Order: sequence, then C-alpha cells, then structure tokens
Amino acid sequence: MAGRSGCATPVVRTILQQCLQARLQVKPQDEQQPAQWVQIERGMVVYVCFLKGATEDILPKMVSTLLNVRVCESPSGKMVSLAELPGSLLLVPQATLGGKAKGRTVQYHDNIPKEDGLRLYSCLEALCSQEVTAPGLSVQHGTYGNRQVLHIQTDGPHAHLLEF
Repeated sequence: MAGRSGCATPVVRTILQQCLQARLQVKPQDEQQPAQWVQIERGMVVYVCFLKGATEDILPKMVSTLLNVRVCESPSGKMVSLAELPGSLLLVPQATLGGKAKGRTVQYHDNIPKEDGLRLYSCLEALCSQEVTAPGLSVQHGTYGNRQVLHIQTDGPHAHLLEF
C-alpha cells in the first residue's frame, strides 16, 4: 500500500481495477439528448476519493504511483504497470470510498468538501493526461459529484486498494 511519509492517516483513497474494456456514463439521457459515455479499452479503472487534509501536494506522487505500480497482468501473465502494458486510464470519482460504517448506516464525515474535491479531481485529470502521452492511449474521466453508470469487462477481479 502506498502511503504518505510520516503520516498514518490517508488523505486520498483509491481502488485500481484492471480491465479489458470500461465504459462510463458521464451524462444521463434527457429529453433532448441521449446519454453521453466515455470508454477505454485495455487498461485500468481508478476509483478516487479525496479525504479531509488532501491538497495538490499529494497529486504528483499519486499520479506517478498509479501509472507505475505493477498491478496489471500482461498477456504473458507477468505483472506490469499501466505504462508498461500499455493501457488507458479511466478515472472515476467515488465519494463512497470515504465512508465508515456506524451502526447500520454509512457516514462520510471524512470526505473533503465537494468544491475542494472537484478542484483536486480536475488537477488529477490534468496531471494524468500530461503523463499518458503514448499514441493510442488515453485518459478518460467521470464527472465529479454525479452518479454515473459503469460497465466494466475484466478477466478477473484484480482490484487493489492504494491510500496516499
């Protein structure tokens, strides 16, 4: 698990999910237009939740870790990074990762305020897009603060929790 040096309390929680294909609805259908979707082929879906205390300072290390940690399985079975695969990245804001069970409900008191989370998420998108520059690869992202529909095809539930 990745972590911040000298600090035991995480400020960002992520789950990495290897995929063969993923499709995320970023805008629901309305009376005027059909639903809008973003899609990646082989790569990684990263669910992201910013917690209290998160600042832009954590983002460069986070992006480096997400793109270089060896959690993707290559066709040969060897574990490689997204950069080595090569593969595309789909960022999905996921506030529920900040929840804690209290009795029979889940509370989200540790989550960052929505405006701060949106700002950090936008910076994360930009940094990832700057780093994923190989031809044919892409960074796609969901819409912060909206409920979204996700379709994912995977060859196994290879999910990894990383906290920063």
